[in-house]
Amino acid sequence: MSVSIRVISIGTLASHPLWSEKGPARTGHATTTLIRSGKKVILVDPGLPDQAIAARLNERSGLRPADVTDVFLTSFRPDVRRGLRAFEDAEWWIHENEREAFGVPLAQRLKEAVTQGDGEMKAALESEISMLRRCKPAPDNLAPHVSIFPLPGITPGMCGVLIEEPRHTTLVCGDAIATIEHLEQGQVLTPASSVEQARESFAEATEIGDLLVLGRDNMVANPTKRPF
Repeated sequence: MSVSIRVISIGTLASHPLWSEKGPARTGHATTTLIRSGKKVILVDPGLPDQAIAARLNERSGLRPADVTDVFLTSFRPDVRRGLRAFEDAEWWIHENEREAFGVPLAQRLKEAVTQGDGEMKAALESEISMLRRCKPAPDNLAPHVSIFPLPGITPGMCGVLIEEPRHTTLVCGDAIATIEHLEQGQVLTPASSVEQARESFAEATEIGDLLVLGRDNMVANPTKRPF
């Protein structure tokens, strides 16, 4: 069974520390990747707004949001899931640890908003909680030859997607490896929930992936591996 991978939208950091940027310079959004395996059409990290990600999907693949069967989030960061609502017909997946790590603080903040009578904050938090509740804990295998690959550290339950093909392996890294500069300099994003875990995940990602889809950059050949 063949598997295909295509970058739908190249992401960017709001502030790129390795470009000596000190504050927000642009609107950050995650790299979005399309994976097709068998009957599964999986979109990873719809970081652009609804209309923008729908347009980009069509430009890059000829597909419409209704054609997507599954959406996987490498994390629950807002700029990773900004266009999630465009895919109401799909199943939404996230690593169980990420779901739990974000769920408890959101519930606590909602309780505080209710206590303080902050209606605007209450509505925003209820929307986020509704979105998180719909995200199911991801199975080990999303499709034939497509499996999840935990990469904790930047967030507690950050998780990539591993695609195994006959000649090479591709890893969708999420923010575990953000940009080509981070890859080349061996740097992890900060702040991180655990810098030590983030460094371990960075090392694991470069060990396993022949091709790497970076969280805020393009698909690149792993420079630590021999050409294939």
